[in-house]
Amino acid sequence: MPAATLTAARSLVATPARPIGSVEGRRAFAFKEVGKRFGDKIVLDGIDLDVRAGQFVAVIGKSGCGKSTLLRLLAGLDRPSSGSLTLGAGEEGHSRTRFMFQEPRLLPWMSVVRNVEIGLTGIAGGTEARQRALAMLAEVGLADRADEWPSVLSGGQKQRVALARALVGQPQILALDEPLGALDALTRIEMQQLLERIWLNQRFTAVLVTHDVGEAVALADRVVVIGEGRIALDLDVPVARPRRHGSAELARIEGAILDHLFGRG
Repeated sequence: MPAATLTAARSLVATPARPIGSVEGRRAFAFKEVGKRFGDKIVLDGIDLDVRAGQFVAVIGKSGCGKSTLLRLLAGLDRPSSGSLTLGAGEEGHSRTRFMFQEPRLLPWMSVVRNVEIGLTGIAGGTEARQRALAMLAEVGLADRADEWPSVLSGGQKQRVALARALVGQPQILALDEPLGALDALTRIEMQQLLERIWLNQRFTAVLVTHDVGEAVALADRVVVIGEGRIALDLDVPVARPRRHGSAELARIEGAILDHLFGRG
């Protein structure tokens, strides 16, 4: 990419849309007595969860506990059967929430940059959309792959494109449904570090569903454990950033969560 184009593109995302100080104390969303049924099956039962804007929350639990259902409700992909979900300061709708799935879900007939531009549908088009997409690709380290096809990318690179697509519109909330689960261990750590860096820069509210307790405590300010459709544990992670994988502090918190999940102690 020509240097002038890259410089112009970077300028579009160089200043975070919501500076860190501007989100402190504001509510990102709140679940109040939220329940979700599918037929006779109760998946979520009386969920109360209040999250501040700019917070990074990890949601964990055993398979089938309702984690992904909670995330889909947050993103507006499903509706609660009971209770209420409030976004921001009483906002309605989910237009500033973006969802990142387990699979990249890139369109194979579109170039990498065009896949990212999809995240700007209804927000920007033409030259502006391309510049913003290029800028976001630079943020995830793929500026030089912009005009290639998704098929030539590795799994980790495809997830970087998916992350760029989710964030290019500068959402207020990013919902992540185990997006790193299929990556090898080293690529997964690299993606965790990338996600944390971009979150620290942009300060969107992040809600990550994961089975990996180590990943949860490495990334999150707060870990919420779901058990039998209810919140079984809500634990702060008061560890300074940047965090070191395998540190004694993180290991202690991880151990406490695992003890709770498996009924030990």
